[in-house]
Amino acid sequence: MAADEKAKTMSVKRDYYEVLEVEKSANGDEIRRSYRKLALKYHPDRNQGDSEAELKFKEATEAFSILSDEQKRAQYDRFGHQAAGAGFDFDNAGMGDIFTHFQDMFSDFFGGFGGQAGGYGGGRRGPARGQDTRVRATLTLAEAMEGVKKEVQIRGAAPCESCNGTGAKNGSQPKTCGTCAGTGQVNTQRGFIMFSTTCPTCHGQGTVIGDPCDECNGERYVEKRRKVLVSFPAGIDEGQRLRVPEQGMPGQQGAPAGDLYVDVDLEEDERFERDGFDLGTRLNISFADAALGGKGSVELPNGETVKVEYKSGTQPGTVQTIKKQGFPQLDGRGRGDLHVLLEVAVPKKLSRKAKKLIKELQDELGEVG
Repeated sequence: MAADEKAKTMSVKRDYYEVLEVEKSANGDEIRRSYRKLALKYHPDRNQGDSEAELKFKEATEAFSILSDEQKRAQYDRFGHQAAGAGFDFDNAGMGDIFTHFQDMFSDFFGGFGGQAGGYGGGRRGPARGQDTRVRATLTLAEAMEGVKKEVQIRGAAPCESCNGTGAKNGSQPKTCGTCAGTGQVNTQRGFIMFSTTCPTCHGQGTVIGDPCDECNGERYVEKRRKVLVSFPAGIDEGQRLRVPEQGMPGQQGAPAGDLYVDVDLEEDERFERDGFDLGTRLNISFADAALGGKGSVELPNGETVKVEYKSGTQPGTVQTIKKQGFPQLDGRGRGDLHVLLEVAVPKKLSRKAKKLIKELQDELGEVG
Protein backbone atom coordinates (compact mmCIF):
# COMPACT_ATOMS: atom_id res chain seq x y z
CA MET A 1 0.00 0.00 0.00
CA ALA A 2 1.33 3.45 -0.90
CA ALA A 3 2.28 5.80 1.92
CA ASP A 4 -0.53 8.29 1.17
CA GLU A 5 -3.13 5.51 0.98
CA LYS A 6 -1.83 4.04 4.23
CA ALA A 7 -2.04 7.42 5.95
CA LYS A 8 -5.58 7.88 4.68
CA THR A 9 -6.58 4.45 5.99
CA MET A 10 -5.01 5.11 9.39
CA SER A 11 -6.72 8.50 9.67
CA VAL A 12 -10.19 6.99 9.33
CA LYS A 13 -9.55 3.95 11.55
CA ARG A 14 -12.93 2.88 12.89
CA ASP A 15 -13.82 2.25 16.49
CA TYR A 16 -13.01 -1.37 17.36
CA TYR A 17 -16.44 -1.97 18.91
CA GLU A 18 -18.06 -0.66 15.75
CA VAL A 19 -15.86 -2.93 13.62
CA LEU A 20 -16.94 -6.02 15.59
CA GLU A 21 -20.56 -4.82 15.75
CA VAL A 22 -20.79 -5.13 19.54
CA GLU A 23 -21.61 -2.76 22.40
CA LYS A 24 -18.85 -1.44 24.64
CA SER A 25 -20.37 -3.49 27.46
CA ALA A 26 -20.01 -6.75 25.48
CA ASN A 27 -18.36 -9.64 27.33
CA GLY A 28 -15.60 -11.86 25.99
CA ASP A 29 -17.94 -14.50 24.59
CA GLU A 30 -19.98 -11.92 22.71
CA ILE A 31 -16.84 -10.39 21.21
CA ARG A 32 -15.55 -13.81 20.17
CA ARG A 33 -18.86 -14.85 18.58
CA SER A 34 -19.11 -11.63 16.61
CA TYR A 35 -15.52 -11.92 15.41
CA ARG A 36 -16.04 -15.52 14.29
CA LYS A 37 -19.07 -14.43 12.23
CA LEU A 38 -17.18 -11.58 10.57
CA ALA A 39 -14.04 -13.64 9.99
CA LEU A 40 -16.10 -16.34 8.32
CA LYS A 41 -17.88 -13.77 6.14
CA TYR A 42 -14.78 -11.89 4.98
CA HIS A 43 -12.11 -14.61 5.04
CA PRO A 44 -9.87 -14.46 1.90
CA ASP A 45 -10.43 -18.16 1.19
CA ARG A 46 -14.10 -17.37 0.61
CA ASN A 47 -13.60 -14.03 -1.16
CA GLN A 48 -10.75 -14.64 -3.58
CA GLY A 49 -9.74 -11.48 -5.41
CA ASP A 50 -11.98 -9.26 -3.26
CA SER A 51 -9.65 -6.63 -1.80
CA GLU A 52 -12.44 -4.95 0.17
CA ALA A 53 -13.30 -8.22 1.96
CA GLU A 54 -9.60 -8.74 2.66
CA LEU A 55 -9.34 -5.31 4.31
CA LYS A 56 -12.46 -5.94 6.40
CA PHE A 57 -11.01 -9.29 7.49
CA LYS A 58 -7.79 -7.61 8.59
CA GLU A 59 -9.73 -4.84 10.32
CA ALA A 60 -11.86 -7.32 12.29
CA THR A 61 -8.80 -9.35 13.27
CA GLU A 62 -7.02 -6.23 14.47
CA ALA A 63 -10.03 -5.22 16.56
CA PHE A 64 -10.35 -8.69 18.03
CA SER A 65 -6.66 -8.85 18.92
CA ILE A 66 -7.19 -5.78 21.12
CA LEU A 67 -10.65 -6.36 22.59
CA SER A 68 -10.01 -10.03 23.41
CA ASP A 69 -7.08 -9.06 25.65
CA GLU A 70 -8.26 -7.56 28.96
CA GLN A 71 -5.21 -5.37 29.45
CA LYS A 72 -5.14 -4.05 25.89
CA ARG A 73 -8.88 -3.52 25.96
CA ALA A 74 -8.62 -1.46 29.14
CA GLN A 75 -5.92 0.71 27.55
CA TYR A 76 -7.99 1.11 24.40
CA ASP A 77 -11.11 2.07 26.39
CA ARG A 78 -9.08 4.75 28.14
CA PHE A 79 -6.86 6.13 25.38
CA GLY A 80 -8.45 4.96 22.12
CA HIS A 81 -6.31 4.15 19.07
CA GLN A 82 -3.39 6.10 20.46
CA ALA A 83 -2.86 3.26 22.93
CA ALA A 84 -3.67 0.25 20.77
CA GLY A 85 -3.20 1.09 17.13
CA ALA A 86 0.54 1.64 16.96
CA GLY A 87 1.50 -1.94 17.58
CA PHE A 88 -0.91 -3.44 15.03
CA ASP A 89 -0.02 -2.07 11.62
CA PHE A 90 -1.23 -4.72 9.18
CA ASP A 91 0.71 -3.22 6.32
CA ASN A 92 4.03 -3.95 8.03
CA ALA A 93 5.53 -6.97 9.80
CA GLY A 94 3.55 -9.09 12.25
CA MET A 95 0.68 -10.58 10.22
CA GLY A 96 2.04 -14.11 10.47
CA ASP A 97 2.17 -13.90 14.25
CA ILE A 98 -1.39 -12.62 14.48
CA PHE A 99 -2.87 -15.30 12.25
CA THR A 100 -0.87 -18.03 13.94
CA HIS A 101 -2.38 -16.85 17.22
CA PHE A 102 -5.90 -17.43 15.85
CA GLN A 103 -5.18 -20.68 14.00
CA ASP A 104 -7.09 -22.91 16.39
CA MET A 105 -10.16 -20.73 16.25
CA PHE A 106 -10.22 -20.58 12.46
CA SER A 107 -9.81 -24.34 12.16
CA ASP A 108 -13.18 -24.76 13.90
CA PHE A 109 -15.06 -23.41 10.90
CA PHE A 110 -12.62 -23.35 7.99
CA GLY A 111 -11.69 -27.04 8.17
CA GLY A 112 -14.30 -27.86 5.55
CA PHE A 113 -12.91 -25.38 3.01
CA GLY A 114 -9.53 -27.04 2.67
CA GLY A 115 -7.73 -23.76 3.34
CA GLN A 116 -5.14 -23.24 5.99
CA ALA A 117 -6.24 -21.72 9.28
CA GLY A 118 -6.27 -18.02 8.72
CA GLY A 119 -5.63 -18.51 5.02
CA TYR A 120 -1.99 -17.39 5.13
CA GLY A 121 1.42 -18.92 4.55
CA GLY A 122 2.71 -22.38 5.37
CA GLY A 123 2.62 -25.72 3.62
CA ARG A 124 -0.14 -28.07 2.69
CA ARG A 125 -2.72 -29.05 5.25
CA GLY A 126 -3.69 -32.72 5.33
CA PRO A 127 -7.11 -34.12 4.36
CA ALA A 128 -9.86 -32.65 6.50
CA ARG A 129 -11.12 -34.65 9.47
CA GLY A 130 -14.83 -35.44 9.35
CA GLN A 131 -17.37 -33.22 11.03
CA ASP A 132 -18.67 -34.00 14.51
CA THR A 133 -22.28 -35.12 14.82
CA ARG A 134 -24.72 -34.66 17.68
CA VAL A 135 -27.86 -36.70 18.41
CA ARG A 136 -30.25 -37.12 21.35
CA ALA A 137 -31.06 -40.37 23.10
CA THR A 138 -33.89 -40.97 25.56
CA LEU A 139 -33.42 -43.47 28.40
CA THR A 140 -35.83 -44.85 30.95
CA LEU A 141 -35.00 -44.37 34.61
CA ALA A 142 -34.24 -48.09 34.83
CA GLU A 143 -31.78 -47.89 31.92
CA ALA A 144 -30.04 -44.89 33.45
CA MET A 145 -29.79 -46.67 36.82
CA GLU A 146 -28.42 -49.95 35.50
CA GLY A 147 -26.50 -48.71 32.49
CA VAL A 148 -27.37 -49.90 29.02
CA LYS A 149 -26.03 -50.41 25.52
CA LYS A 150 -28.38 -48.82 23.04
CA GLU A 151 -28.36 -48.07 19.33
CA VAL A 152 -28.77 -44.50 18.15
CA GLN A 153 -29.61 -43.56 14.58
CA ILE A 154 -27.50 -41.17 12.56
CA ARG A 155 -28.41 -39.66 9.24
CA GLY A 156 -25.59 -38.23 7.18
CA ALA A 157 -22.85 -38.84 4.65
CA ALA A 158 -21.38 -42.32 4.33
CA PRO A 159 -18.75 -43.59 1.84
CA CYS A 160 -20.36 -44.74 -1.40
CA GLU A 161 -20.30 -48.54 -1.50
CA SER A 162 -20.46 -48.67 -5.29
CA CYS A 163 -17.09 -46.93 -5.77
CA ASN A 164 -15.65 -47.61 -2.28
CA GLY A 165 -15.57 -43.88 -1.63
CA THR A 166 -13.28 -43.00 -4.57
CA GLY A 167 -15.96 -41.15 -6.52
CA ALA A 168 -14.82 -42.85 -9.74
CA LYS A 169 -16.72 -45.45 -11.74
CA ASN A 170 -15.54 -49.04 -11.29
CA GLY A 171 -12.52 -49.69 -13.48
CA SER A 172 -11.29 -46.09 -13.32
CA GLN A 173 -9.37 -44.07 -10.77
CA PRO A 174 -9.20 -40.40 -9.77
CA LYS A 175 -6.28 -38.54 -11.36
CA THR A 176 -3.87 -36.14 -9.73
CA CYS A 177 -5.06 -32.57 -10.11
CA GLY A 178 -2.92 -30.66 -12.62
CA THR A 179 -3.66 -27.26 -11.08
CA CYS A 180 -2.28 -27.96 -7.61
CA ALA A 181 -0.18 -31.05 -8.40
CA GLY A 182 -2.17 -33.04 -5.87
CA THR A 183 -1.64 -30.72 -2.89
CA GLY A 184 -5.22 -29.43 -2.76
CA GLN A 185 -3.83 -25.90 -2.27
CA VAL A 186 -2.71 -23.11 -4.58
CA ASN A 187 -0.48 -20.25 -3.46
CA THR A 188 -0.80 -16.68 -4.65
CA GLN A 189 1.34 -13.74 -3.61
CA ARG A 190 -0.05 -10.28 -2.96
CA GLY A 191 2.78 -7.92 -2.28
CA PHE A 192 4.97 -9.61 0.28
CA ILE A 193 2.18 -11.81 1.69
CA MET A 194 1.67 -15.39 0.49
CA PHE A 195 -1.94 -16.61 0.48
CA SER A 196 -2.70 -20.33 0.51
CA THR A 197 -6.20 -21.12 -0.76
CA THR A 198 -8.23 -24.13 -1.77
CA CYS A 199 -7.56 -25.34 -5.28
CA PRO A 200 -10.50 -24.21 -7.45
CA THR A 201 -10.16 -27.24 -9.75
CA CYS A 202 -10.23 -30.14 -7.26
CA HIS A 203 -11.74 -28.19 -4.33
CA GLY A 204 -8.98 -29.33 -1.99
CA GLN A 205 -9.18 -33.04 -2.83
CA GLY A 206 -5.88 -33.17 -4.75
CA THR A 207 -7.51 -35.37 -7.39
CA VAL A 208 -10.04 -34.96 -10.19
CA ILE A 209 -12.52 -37.55 -11.41
CA GLY A 210 -12.82 -38.04 -15.16
CA ASP A 211 -15.43 -40.80 -15.10
CA PRO A 212 -17.65 -40.29 -12.03
CA CYS A 213 -19.51 -43.04 -10.21
CA ASP A 214 -23.16 -43.35 -11.22
CA GLU A 215 -24.29 -43.89 -7.64
CA CYS A 216 -22.71 -40.83 -5.98
CA ASN A 217 -22.02 -38.70 -9.09
CA GLY A 218 -18.39 -38.42 -8.11
CA GLU A 219 -19.16 -36.97 -4.67
CA ARG A 220 -17.63 -40.02 -2.91
CA TYR A 221 -20.40 -40.03 -0.31
CA VAL A 222 -24.11 -40.76 -0.23
CA GLU A 223 -26.63 -39.87 2.45
CA LYS A 224 -27.56 -42.83 4.59
CA ARG A 225 -29.05 -43.78 7.90
CA ARG A 226 -26.85 -45.87 10.13
CA LYS A 227 -26.91 -47.13 13.69
CA VAL A 228 -24.20 -46.75 16.29
CA LEU A 229 -24.14 -48.84 19.47
CA VAL A 230 -23.55 -46.52 22.43
CA SER A 231 -22.72 -47.61 25.99
CA PHE A 232 -24.52 -45.51 28.59
CA PRO A 233 -22.90 -45.89 32.03
CA ALA A 234 -24.91 -46.65 35.17
CA GLY A 235 -25.84 -43.39 36.89
CA ILE A 236 -25.94 -41.17 33.80
CA ASP A 237 -28.31 -38.23 34.15
CA GLU A 238 -30.47 -35.94 32.06
CA GLY A 239 -28.52 -33.27 30.20
CA GLN A 240 -25.22 -35.13 30.22
CA ARG A 241 -23.34 -35.79 26.99
CA LEU A 242 -21.35 -38.80 25.82
CA ARG A 243 -18.56 -38.66 23.23
CA VAL A 244 -18.10 -41.62 20.91
CA PRO A 245 -14.78 -41.17 19.06
CA GLU A 246 -14.73 -41.31 15.25
CA GLN A 247 -18.42 -42.17 14.83
CA GLY A 248 -19.37 -38.85 13.26
CA MET A 249 -19.14 -37.87 9.60
CA PRO A 250 -16.37 -39.50 7.51
CA GLY A 251 -13.19 -37.57 6.78
CA GLN A 252 -11.81 -36.70 3.38
CA GLN A 253 -9.46 -39.06 1.55
CA GLY A 254 -9.13 -41.49 4.43
CA ALA A 255 -8.80 -38.84 7.14
CA PRO A 256 -10.32 -39.77 10.54
CA ALA A 257 -14.05 -39.43 10.99
CA GLY A 258 -15.44 -36.84 13.35
CA ASP A 259 -16.83 -37.70 16.78
CA LEU A 260 -20.39 -38.51 17.75
CA TYR A 261 -21.87 -36.62 20.70
CA VAL A 262 -24.96 -38.09 22.38
CA ASP A 263 -27.10 -35.82 24.56
CA VAL A 264 -29.09 -37.74 27.17
CA ASP A 265 -32.77 -37.26 27.98
CA LEU A 266 -34.67 -39.23 30.65
CA GLU A 267 -38.28 -40.36 30.40
CA GLU A 268 -40.56 -39.20 33.18
CA ASP A 269 -41.33 -41.90 35.74
CA GLU A 270 -44.68 -42.06 37.52
CA ARG A 271 -43.21 -43.50 40.72
CA PHE A 272 -39.84 -41.81 41.12
CA GLU A 273 -38.20 -38.43 41.01
CA ARG A 274 -34.46 -38.07 40.61
CA ASP A 275 -32.25 -35.41 42.20
CA GLY A 276 -28.63 -35.97 41.28
CA PHE A 277 -27.84 -39.45 42.56
CA ASP A 278 -30.75 -39.46 45.06
CA LEU A 279 -34.17 -40.97 44.38
CA GLY A 280 -37.50 -39.89 45.81
CA THR A 281 -40.73 -41.90 45.93
CA ARG A 282 -43.99 -42.30 47.87
CA LEU A 283 -45.24 -45.20 49.99
CA ASN A 284 -48.82 -45.51 51.18
CA ILE A 285 -49.32 -47.04 54.62
CA SER A 286 -52.51 -47.72 56.54
CA PHE A 287 -53.69 -45.69 59.50
CA ALA A 288 -53.15 -48.71 61.73
CA ASP A 289 -49.58 -49.19 60.51
CA ALA A 290 -48.85 -45.52 61.01
CA ALA A 291 -50.13 -45.74 64.57
CA LEU A 292 -48.55 -49.08 65.47
CA GLY A 293 -45.42 -49.02 63.29
CA GLY A 294 -44.62 -51.50 60.58
CA LYS A 295 -42.65 -52.46 57.50
CA GLY A 296 -43.13 -51.84 53.82
CA SER A 297 -41.11 -52.18 50.64
CA VAL A 298 -40.21 -50.14 47.57
CA GLU A 299 -39.26 -51.65 44.23
CA LEU A 300 -36.54 -49.55 42.60
CA PRO A 301 -36.50 -48.81 38.85
CA ASN A 302 -33.88 -51.54 38.31
CA GLY A 303 -36.06 -54.16 40.03
CA GLU A 304 -34.28 -54.20 43.40
CA THR A 305 -36.54 -54.33 46.48
CA VAL A 306 -35.74 -52.09 49.44
CA LYS A 307 -37.30 -52.62 52.88
CA VAL A 308 -38.75 -49.56 54.61
CA GLU A 309 -39.37 -49.59 58.39
CA TYR A 310 -41.39 -46.94 60.19
CA LYS A 311 -42.01 -46.36 63.87
CA SER A 312 -45.28 -46.26 65.77
CA GLY A 313 -46.88 -42.85 65.64
CA THR A 314 -45.57 -42.08 62.15
CA GLN A 315 -47.13 -38.87 60.90
CA PRO A 316 -48.36 -38.26 57.35
CA GLY A 317 -45.63 -36.59 55.30
CA THR A 318 -42.76 -38.22 57.18
CA VAL A 319 -39.73 -38.80 54.94
CA GLN A 320 -37.80 -41.96 55.60
CA THR A 321 -34.23 -41.97 54.19
CA ILE A 322 -32.53 -45.22 53.29
CA LYS A 323 -28.82 -44.70 52.75
CA LYS A 324 -27.02 -45.86 49.61
CA GLN A 325 -30.12 -47.12 47.81
CA GLY A 326 -30.27 -44.41 45.16
CA PHE A 327 -28.48 -44.06 41.82
CA PRO A 328 -24.92 -45.34 41.40
CA GLN A 329 -22.33 -42.59 41.12
CA LEU A 330 -20.55 -42.34 37.79
CA ASP A 331 -17.12 -42.65 39.41
CA GLY A 332 -18.15 -45.95 40.99
CA ARG A 333 -17.84 -44.60 44.54
CA GLY A 334 -21.10 -45.72 46.07
CA ARG A 335 -24.69 -44.68 45.53
CA GLY A 336 -27.01 -41.88 46.45
CA ASP A 337 -29.86 -42.21 48.95
CA LEU A 338 -33.49 -43.25 48.64
CA HIS A 339 -36.01 -40.84 50.20
CA VAL A 340 -39.46 -42.32 50.88
CA LEU A 341 -42.39 -40.01 51.61
CA LEU A 342 -44.85 -41.87 53.85
CA GLU A 343 -48.48 -41.12 53.06
CA VAL A 344 -51.19 -42.37 55.41
CA ALA A 345 -54.11 -43.83 53.52
CA VAL A 346 -57.46 -42.93 55.10
CA PRO A 347 -60.28 -45.30 54.05
CA LYS A 348 -63.16 -43.61 52.24
CA LYS A 349 -65.75 -46.22 53.21
CA LEU A 350 -66.15 -47.93 56.59
CA SER A 351 -68.30 -50.85 57.66
CA ARG A 352 -70.57 -50.46 60.68
CA LYS A 353 -68.17 -52.51 62.76
CA ALA A 354 -65.18 -50.46 61.65
CA LYS A 355 -66.95 -47.23 62.58
CA LYS A 356 -67.76 -48.63 66.01
CA LEU A 357 -64.15 -49.66 66.59
CA ILE A 358 -62.78 -46.27 65.50
CA LYS A 359 -65.30 -44.54 67.76
CA GLU A 360 -64.09 -46.65 70.67
CA LEU A 361 -60.49 -45.78 69.76
CA GLN A 362 -61.38 -42.13 69.62
CA ASP A 363 -62.91 -42.31 73.10
CA GLU A 364 -59.83 -44.15 74.37
CA LEU A 365 -57.33 -41.69 72.89
CA GLY A 366 -59.23 -38.59 73.88
CA GLU A 367 -58.29 -35.27 72.38
CA VAL A 368 -55.19 -35.20 70.20
CA GLY A 369 -52.78 -32.41 71.00
